[in-house]
Amino acid sequence: MEIKRKIAADFQEYMNVFPATGIVGPRQVGKTTLARQIATKESYLYLDLEQQSDRDKLKDDPGFFLSQFKDRCVILDEIQFMPQLFSELRGIIDGNRRPGGFIILGSASPDIIRGSSETLAGRIGYLQLTPFTLTEVSDMQELWLRGGFPLSYLAPSERASELWRRNFISTYIQRDLGLLGLQTDVQVMERFWRILATAQGNVLNAESLGRSLDMSRTTVMRYIDFLEGAFMLRVLRPWFRNTNKRLVKSPKIYIRDSGLLHSLLGLDTYEALIHHIQVGASWEGFVIEQIVNNASAGMQPWFYRTQQGAECDLLLEKNNKVVAAVEVKHGSSPGINKGFRISMEDTGAAHGYIIGNGEETYKTDEHITITNLPHFLHSILHTL
Repeated sequence: MEIKRKIAADFQEYMNVFPATGIVGPRQVGKTTLARQIATKESYLYLDLEQQSDRDKLKDDPGFFLSQFKDRCVILDEIQFMPQLFSELRGIIDGNRRPGGFIILGSASPDIIRGSSETLAGRIGYLQLTPFTLTEVSDMQELWLRGGFPLSYLAPSERASELWRRNFISTYIQRDLGLLGLQTDVQVMERFWRILATAQGNVLNAESLGRSLDMSRTTVMRYIDFLEGAFMLRVLRPWFRNTNKRLVKSPKIYIRDSGLLHSLLGLDTYEALIHHIQVGASWEGFVIEQIVNNASAGMQPWFYRTQQGAECDLLLEKNNKVVAAVEVKHGSSPGINKGFRISMEDTGAAHGYIIGNGEETYKTDEHITITNLPHFLHSILHTL
């Protein structure tokens, strides 16, 4: 089953504009498949830099090797294994500014991929490929339970999906993190992920987390920063401006893919999920991830919470203005609490949305709308 990816059109546009296009995203999300689909419109060379044989081709004189294919599109997969190539690419591109010359794929954010290497500023455009979102697939229940990794979502059975996710987590912790540059004890990292799963959507307390794992606050933050850069964690930072309110200033932490979260919690069926104590936190993270992944360029996500208890799960800010305050509720008849209204007043939010599981969309007053996730994504988000 082939599912058209939302960024395909942007990818093609970038290929027509930039000499190099970078696609970043977590491992196993479909970057290579997408790159091959786009590149088949013209002749291309594919190099998997995770493979020693392909790295050997570039080891002695990468500039000379790559310059032989100046009329073809060159796909460099898992670029983080040879970040030194960026300096070579700069010279090659400056000698031939032909758009679509290179597709660069990486399983870490541009900041991690670049490291101390030279940048390709002005020569490359970056796009992020996420797991499937609700704008790409239609079964919300399946997407929430299984998550959006293609091989998990498209698995022929719940059992097959769970086996894939369980093995993905194991391989990621035992092998991939080390390959991406994070050297750590496997057992400690397994405990770290499981603790994060039980704390889904909580405000980060690095000192407490460190004590439970017998590690320093500095180490905790290093792990979180790395996993955020590798697209595994969503670190949602607090909104604060000049205000006389005492605000919570620590970020909230979410495991980005709901399917991985459920595997870490031992939830392999929808029935088990909806009766679990973490169902609300899981739904909140799922909704936030869907919104952020489908928001327009320039939209900044935040959360808001005061020491007095007023809070909002998600603020969407554009051009320094809060265009929407979003509260996520797992239920078909979500209510509006006083803290949400206070949050809207404090932040100057233009409109508030309560996203629940009901089928109807209606306004409770001029500024607050009760709705559901599909309607918000397809009919509201693009208007903000």
